[in-house]
Amino acid sequence: MMKIQNRSRICICVSAAIMVLALVLSLCGLGINYGIDFAGGLNIQYNMGAAFEQADIEAALKAQGITEYTVSTSGEAGHTVQIRVPQLGGDDEIQTLQNGLEAALIEKYPAMDTATATASYVGPVAGKVLVKNAILSVVLASVLMLIYIAVRFDFASGLAAVIGLVHDVLIMLSFMVLLRSFIQMNSSFIAAMLTIVGYSINNTIVIFDRIRENNRKPAYAGLKREEIVNVSVRESLGRTINTTLTTLVTIVALYVLGVDAIREFSLPIIVGILAGVYSANMINGYVWAMLEELRLNRKAKKA
Repeated sequence: MMKIQNRSRICICVSAAIMVLALVLSLCGLGINYGIDFAGGLNIQYNMGAAFEQADIEAALKAQGITEYTVSTSGEAGHTVQIRVPQLGGDDEIQTLQNGLEAALIEKYPAMDTATATASYVGPVAGKVLVKNAILSVVLASVLMLIYIAVRFDFASGLAAVIGLVHDVLIMLSFMVLLRSFIQMNSSFIAAMLTIVGYSINNTIVIFDRIRENNRKPAYAGLKREEIVNVSVRESLGRTINTTLTTLVTIVALYVLGVDAIREFSLPIIVGILAGVYSANMINGYVWAMLEELRLNRKAKKA
């Protein structure tokens, strides 16, 4: 039978090292690569009517004086181009850019559909509101989960679960820094983060439920809380591996086969799933054990 040991201190140190590295990179100017949803800017989408060369799109943008941009392909046939441009001066500048861009591209791609083109502009104020709402969402979810788990189990379980949630969110943010060359942070990250909050708490609840059952068994009455956590994690390991692999196969397939917009959502999900499984099995239960031992020691001293 596989023996599970308490490696929570080592795991916490590994997580802390990842977070510190991300913090150092951020302080050196290599922080999160914010997309238009957060940093603000213009997003234009055209159906080119045929396969197109990305170099043609880039040449048309440079002809309009645009040096910072992101060009990506979407659609089943790969005929749709999505262009993202950082902050522009105002409505007049946006309209001038669109007109000049369409005039340059339609010469090379006569089938280009300008009638159904979509253009959306996000200002810097909207980006700040989005960040604020994202933080409030995570804080509110954490508080409500703390209350629920404290009532359903005990306060130590609730506090340990919330610490695990904070850990998972910080790991996701850290990897957004480490993988800044591959992915931008857009509104899809908020959806991914909230998804992982729910996924992670589900894993934690399953293990905490097993801890509670084992804690009540007479056979385990003489065991330390840490040893009960070891037994509970081991007993839940099969379920954890099966559910995690099933989820990861689907999400990895989306990342490999999906378009850029899907990848912006799926990559944080992959990181979050791994972080959630890691914290649920290697950290959260042992945080509960430590809190419980402290409570029992205080109770013994009072007695």
